[in-house]
Amino acid sequence: MKRLTASSFARRLFKSNSDHAHSQSPKENRENTGSYDAVNIIHNHDFSEGLHLWRANCCSAFVVPAGSGYHKGITEDVGCSYAVVTDRKECWQGLEQDITSRVSAGCVYTISACVGVSGAFHGSTEVQATLRLVYQNSETSYLFISRKSVTEEGWQILEGSFSLSTMPNQAIFYLEGPSPGSDLLIKSVKITCPSFTDYESSRPTSSCTDDEKIIVNANFDDSLYSWSGRGCKVVCHDSMADANINPTSGKYFASATDRTQSWNGIQQDITGRVKRKQAYEMTAVVRVHGHNVTNADVRGTLWVQAADNLEQYIGIAKAQVTDKDWVQLQGKFLLNDSPSKAVIFLEGPPPGTDILLNSLVVNRAAKPPPPSPPVPENAVYGVNIITNTHLNNGTNGWFPLGDCTMSVKTGSPHIIPPMARDSLGAHERLSGRYIAVTNRTQTWMGPAQVITDKVKLYLTYQISAWVRVGRASGPQNVSVALGVDDEWVNGGQVEVSNDQWREIGGSFRIEKQAAKVMVYVQGPASGVDLMVAGLHIFPVDRRARFNHLKRQTEKIRKRDVILKFSGSDSGCLLGTPVRVRQKQNSFPFGSCICRTNIDNEDFNDFFVKNFNWAVFGNELKWYSTEAQQGNFNYRDADELLNFCYKNNIEVRGHCIFWEVESTVQAWIHSLNKNELMIAVQNRLSGLLTRFKGKFKHYDVNNEMMHGSYHQDRLGKEIWANMFKKAHELDPSAILFVNDYHVEDGCDTRSSPEKYIEHILDLQDQGAPVGGIGIQGHIDSPVGPIVCSALDKLSILGLPIWFTEVDVSSKNEHVRADDLEVMLREAFAHPAVEGVILWGFWELFMSREDAHLINAEGELNEAGKRYLALKQEWLSHAHGHTDDQGQYSFRGYHGSYEVEVVIASKKITKTFVVDKGDDALVISIDI
Repeated sequence: MKRLTASSFARRLFKSNSDHAHSQSPKENRENTGSYDAVNIIHNHDFSEGLHLWRANCCSAFVVPAGSGYHKGITEDVGCSYAVVTDRKECWQGLEQDITSRVSAGCVYTISACVGVSGAFHGSTEVQATLRLVYQNSETSYLFISRKSVTEEGWQILEGSFSLSTMPNQAIFYLEGPSPGSDLLIKSVKITCPSFTDYESSRPTSSCTDDEKIIVNANFDDSLYSWSGRGCKVVCHDSMADANINPTSGKYFASATDRTQSWNGIQQDITGRVKRKQAYEMTAVVRVHGHNVTNADVRGTLWVQAADNLEQYIGIAKAQVTDKDWVQLQGKFLLNDSPSKAVIFLEGPPPGTDILLNSLVVNRAAKPPPPSPPVPENAVYGVNIITNTHLNNGTNGWFPLGDCTMSVKTGSPHIIPPMARDSLGAHERLSGRYIAVTNRTQTWMGPAQVITDKVKLYLTYQISAWVRVGRASGPQNVSVALGVDDEWVNGGQVEVSNDQWREIGGSFRIEKQAAKVMVYVQGPASGVDLMVAGLHIFPVDRRARFNHLKRQTEKIRKRDVILKFSGSDSGCLLGTPVRVRQKQNSFPFGSCICRTNIDNEDFNDFFVKNFNWAVFGNELKWYSTEAQQGNFNYRDADELLNFCYKNNIEVRGHCIFWEVESTVQAWIHSLNKNELMIAVQNRLSGLLTRFKGKFKHYDVNNEMMHGSYHQDRLGKEIWANMFKKAHELDPSAILFVNDYHVEDGCDTRSSPEKYIEHILDLQDQGAPVGGIGIQGHIDSPVGPIVCSALDKLSILGLPIWFTEVDVSSKNEHVRADDLEVMLREAFAHPAVEGVILWGFWELFMSREDAHLINAEGELNEAGKRYLALKQEWLSHAHGHTDDQGQYSFRGYHGSYEVEVVIASKKITKTFVVDKGDDALVISIDI
């Protein structure tokens, strides 16, 4: 694959649009160029779909439907839809559309727009077509296309052409120009490139041909030719186990036998048959066979060796395999660099268990067709789908799950729980009645309701209720759960003590049709009574929440700025043209990166352009830097650190320790208490002395809410001592706690309340905790629930960072919506000081279906949404100085560039807008 550029994005997407629009083949198009109708690269060009894909730039817009009789000053009968751009306070305000993915460098594009004007002006006013081009490092330029003098007499045709010598990171087409206060009317817009078909004929194909056999003898037709054992024997069979095991396809299969290690298996050398930066898919048909083993994990793995002899193991696929049937093992992989050797193999089952392989094929990974955005029919946001919530009809609509007893009593809260109030639509006060569940003999027993027909696919539902427990020996966990066919879905959890009504909140989403969906409340120990009041489940209106967050963002992330111009060349400054553009927002947006990522130039380009912070995935963790006692490996961390410094990327140190037992390397488990204490001290002094001053943050001890390995062995004070020693060794670093499920209401171990107690306890012991890390691995996020957690944690007065954000959905549009929820909630909250994504490139993330860029470098819908938000959070303004030589605007915090033109001379100056409540006055000498 070619090096990834914005142009390559455009060409791939442009090709797919062309295929959709024309049934002719590229060859047929070339042979019939005289009759070829060039493709309009403006989507929704005639506003027949309202304002879909169009955006009003700092003003308002609406579409006048055909035949409405509303002509906004146009004297002739138009007979079709058109857009009205109104509330314009500046001449540059207008209507725009992102055309980045539909233009390429070197092509000549022609524009034809049907435009009109209406408003309080005399004679005529000008309408202008412009391109805003955003380049690397957020440098922005404006390309004038054409201008037309327009009157209120009727529609005019604005025509022009443009060509791009180099491809920008983003290209925004927009119409602007009429004087402030007047409305811009747009009937249609057309941008075409007549030479487009020339590109079609030269576009290289990316599919593998039949003779590109990556796996030789994939079905064992030639016995074991090209196959070998990895630390064990391999045997070819036509059947085995008294003919009870036979190939599911072909005549033969192979077994890896006499396995004494879990990594033993069957392998094939594929050196030279796979290329860097190309995505491949492995499909294997496998099963296991052995005494006393009926199922086991089988993994597909790729071992690669670089030119400098460094080794890497790439996990491709993993599946639970039985001894009864053949199972398909499938997964994808990609190489960022060209290895000197590459071997693919199967491994995983315990020693003594045979791995059986019927076939193994590796092909170029197919590119799935782009998904459509899901559009739930008749979605009614904020409306409860639970029957008889107020219990006006006794327990009608409810049933007990299990052999327990339900009754209705009074005495519960009358108000909706706080997290639901902002997102629930019009609602009544609660009745004060609740369901009491007694005679519970299992933890899962409680009130239930079937909601199959009420749940719509792809909608995000919020859950809210009051819960309470009867007399118990200690705090009890209560949860709202959903049974979706055979799958259990967590709808929220809370810890409840005697005689307390507690709010429980959570969320869920269903993305495939289910035969049965049941909701139930469960959790307390058997014998403990459970009480539930006011259970509400309703789809959330994310757009309404986003509008609220935009208003919040305006307040906390922007500042009024007054540019005060002076100097010997200033003369009379009244009316001097001023153009301000923001080069970079100062809010930290970062991503997790790994050492192998930076071998891929395309990865590097996107990362450096779109992030200003980084965290290392594994390279700084103890099990990576000292896998064997006394053998240190800092090479990978050093290379990543150098890469970040070279590109002005700030770095978080993740992590010094990890408290979850399963993450602790084997040699540490063998240490006694004194040896472990010495090892801990050596880890602190070795790491923080070596990297002193190089990491802005450290996650001192990861996930202390979910593990206690070191504390169990070294005593309660060890956690605080880790912070104290780390601060002593590197006083410049901010020391963080870091944990997961803090913000989603689905884990009582790390609820905001428990997290606050944990931090206060550390501080009481003298630990210099400087920041709160919320990981942000979340499904179906709901804004008010996330915000509630942030509000609670903010009482500590410490900076909050989202440190490992990822959202997962197979549908890219849903994933984009989820990502937008998290980013907007973070950016709109005053206590949040940074957001780090836990990766962005497919196949290099810990969760599937969470990526922003597909394996071979194509931006998906989630990636587009991220870039759109980054662009939204940059301020641009232009106008003229007043009679005092000043120009005022309100802009996001960050670095800016201002251009003024005096006496035919353009002057450019830079300045920084930092945080502050009062207006920032910046004196600029010109």
